[in-house]
Amino acid sequence: MQLYCNSLTEYKRLATREVNVGNLLLGNFHPIRLQTMTTTDTMDTVGTVEQTIRCIEAGAELVRITAPSKKEAENLLNIKNALRAKGYTTPIVADIHFTPNAAEIAARIIEKVRVNPGNYVDKKKFELIEYTDLEYIEEIDRIRERFTPLVKICKEYGTAMRIGTNHGSLSDRIMSRYGDTAMGMVESAMEFLRIARYESYHNIVLSMKSSNPQVMVQAYRLLIQQMMNEFNECYPLHLGVTEAGDGEDGRVKSAAGIGTLLEDGIGDTVRVSLTEDPEFEIPVCRDLVKRYDTRSQHASISPLGDGGASYSPFEYKRRATFAVNNIGEKHVPVVIADLSKLQNIKPQDLQSVGYTYNEATDKWTIADTAADYIFTGNTLLDFAIPGTLKVIVYPATWQTIAPITVTGEAKYFPIFQDSGFVKAKSKSDALNFVMVDCFSDDTNVNDFTFLDDLANDPTVVICLSSTNKHAMPAVRRMFIELEKRNINNPVVLITDSYWQTADEHLIHYATEAGALLLDGFGDGICLGMNADAYASATATNASGRNYTNNQSPEAFINSTAFSILQATRTRISKTEYISCPSCGRTLFDLQETTAKIRAVTNHLKGIKIAIMGCIVNGPGEMADADFGYVGSGVGKITLYKGKEVVKRNVDSNIAVDELIKLLKENEAWVDPAVLTT
Repeated sequence: MQLYCNSLTEYKRLATREVNVGNLLLGNFHPIRLQTMTTTDTMDTVGTVEQTIRCIEAGAELVRITAPSKKEAENLLNIKNALRAKGYTTPIVADIHFTPNAAEIAARIIEKVRVNPGNYVDKKKFELIEYTDLEYIEEIDRIRERFTPLVKICKEYGTAMRIGTNHGSLSDRIMSRYGDTAMGMVESAMEFLRIARYESYHNIVLSMKSSNPQVMVQAYRLLIQQMMNEFNECYPLHLGVTEAGDGEDGRVKSAAGIGTLLEDGIGDTVRVSLTEDPEFEIPVCRDLVKRYDTRSQHASISPLGDGGASYSPFEYKRRATFAVNNIGEKHVPVVIADLSKLQNIKPQDLQSVGYTYNEATDKWTIADTAADYIFTGNTLLDFAIPGTLKVIVYPATWQTIAPITVTGEAKYFPIFQDSGFVKAKSKSDALNFVMVDCFSDDTNVNDFTFLDDLANDPTVVICLSSTNKHAMPAVRRMFIELEKRNINNPVVLITDSYWQTADEHLIHYATEAGALLLDGFGDGICLGMNADAYASATATNASGRNYTNNQSPEAFINSTAFSILQATRTRISKTEYISCPSCGRTLFDLQETTAKIRAVTNHLKGIKIAIMGCIVNGPGEMADADFGYVGSGVGKITLYKGKEVVKRNVDSNIAVDELIKLLKENEAWVDPAVLTT
């Protein structure tokens, strides 16, 4: 199998062509560049310049500005001149969708243009058309005729170009031949890239964006493979998850997609698409990228050996396992909450992981995001445990209660350290957790012979972690080793964070665990903080500063675990919002509207709602959303069910109420009061 990266076990950046974006060099092992996009009206020169400066001062190395028509493209000159007059030389990128004429104007003014191959020439009508091979070639010729003038202008003016495919805006032609697939995304970009190469124009960056991190990751990997097969070289890659949303969910979804690729040395520039002011995207980009400053110095990981990888990185297929209790096989991944740092655990402490105790009724309320297990270390609980919850403790503590005959289902289970399980005289006859540290200190596959002794034990759940600086690939390598040894036990992913801020933790967890889940690895997830990070989080809460909305570390970690499972589409526990980051095309206050919609719909578990600022990010960009709320004019909203228009030009003052009516009409609405009774 042709790999999509240099190595699955050694960190090394993917070699790409060098591209000039004004005075900025991108690709060819240059630093990974940070960028964002303005949200102002492009015709508001002063406002756009001021916001661009805020982005630059936050650390943006490129700033993208929308140019939906000729007049905005022409005004880019005024914006550029004003920035240069103030001493700012950061390259500007024009964002183009449906207007080739605007692109041709912008390419003569600024340093880079972005075109979307799905709507640069084609107009999407959601029609299935059967093309003969000859008709398909004629369509490519039509694209060549319309796209070549821009290529020639860019070549003449030294302007860079991003060919940016979006999953939700594939043309009807691509959809008819390739379907709604990652390969369709790749071919959409390759058609334009082949035309550019024919004109000997190479100052090109490519992107494969989707609101679904699974699709996004697969598309980038396939694109690299396709470029290497056709050209024996790769162009620089712009990484991003489109319409990621806001807050914790937006950061987790972005990190799961972008971080998965960065882990394998893929990516030359990143943009995190948050429904927030653009300058707030840059610190998140920086937190993603800085993880790799010294990554190449990691402890060695055993190479794959004969046979290479035992799974396909180009399609999602969950690793086959048998079930141990409620872990593995067809069960959704479990969440294990680490409460071992709490002293004298009380019923109210379980509220942070989804269990609320009512003393008056002596009953527990269990949230959709309630942990399945808690790890308490050496602590036994002195109160009745909620019916669905189970407790993991160290073997010595477990042995103090194991001999006691208990009526009903066992609530406590032991967790052993690697070979300690094999040597242990006392084990649970139902469920044992076994921790394995993966390739942390130049160990090799021959140091894991104990795995064969516990292989396929029907009571064993393996818990994989690594303190290797290159931790995710170390754990991935162990999954490949398990496959080679025909070990089919379920596996829990254990990820500890040593970072300090909430965003740093979110990015670390979502990258380390999310990357493995996206490849089908993992039947459970357990996140934690090392002692210093936990102490810092606790101290920050005590000081009253806003650390993760003043959550306890346990509540923050539990919420993050479920967000990662949701982002990777492996366990759905809440409403999903596909929300665009806003730009100069946006026709209403996107942040305020997103918050308003979230406030009245966040109890609708499993429903995907898209909130789009304009028609460019409308039915196409919504990809697989169930319902859509799309700006169609100033103060006007169009509502969608899937990709079908249901209500047009709804006044924005009543549009949220109309969305609720639409949800009710389609039996997607649940009265919040019902959920609390």
